Amino acid sequence: METPHEPYGPHEPYGPHEEVGGRRPWVVGVSGASGTPYAASVLRALLAAGEAVDLVVSRASRLTLLDETGIGFRDAHWRDDLRRWLARGADGTPDAFEVPAEVADVTHWSPGDLAAGPSSGSYPAKGMLIVPASTACVAGVALGLSKDLLQRAASVTLKERRKLVVAVRETPLSGQTLKALVTLDEAGAVVMPASPAFYAGATHIQDLVDFVAGRVLDAAGVPHKLYRRWEGELGGDRDRGTA
Repeated sequence: METPHEPYGPHEPYGPHEEVGGRRPWVVGVSGASGTPYAASVLRALLAAGEAVDLVVSRASRLTLLDETGIGFRDAHWRDDLRRWLARGADGTPDAFEVPAEVADVTHWSPGDLAAGPSSGSYPAKGMLIVPASTACVAGVALGLSKDLLQRAASVTLKERRKLVVAVRETPLSGQTLKALVTLDEAGAVVMPASPAFYAGATHIQDLVDFVAGRVLDAAGVPHKLYRRWEGELGGDRDRGTA
């Protein structure tokens, strides 16, 4: 006769590798640096790849988003605002991308909610992408300040040895910021400057944005088709044209 399974103890409500509902998202943090089109491109590609997303849009980034796109991001209407944001092209075209009425598997967390899921190491997540990352955000994560949910989630990602990709957007870089980036690198993060390349045959601002977003996803190991990859042929992209 088979012995009944012993119930898990008070600190083990689930099995050894069991996750709540089987959902394991990428946490995407958007900080206040210029570059909200980078975040939109990353989010679209994650959803196109069938990935679940936990989204944290900092208070400072909401001002940047409003300034760069004219779109406000409100906690009470985040789905509608996110849909408008993801539909907008990097050149300002309002409906450049088709976005479904229900924005796939996205969970939004308010930046001030330090009791949110991603604030705990026991919350199942694949890792975190900070796109774009401001120098203030970089410094806060490097110091372990956890002044808001974005920084706390990044600190959790590092301590749990999960993938953290930091797409820093600033120029020039001060010595203090460079030291903070070295600290993040030593802690296991991937430091990914938002530096577009031109060898992929870019002919539009969206191509340059998508290149940076694609490199962020490369670092995370998420498949995408955002840019044409280098194939070892000089001038090949000029001859073939862009994808």
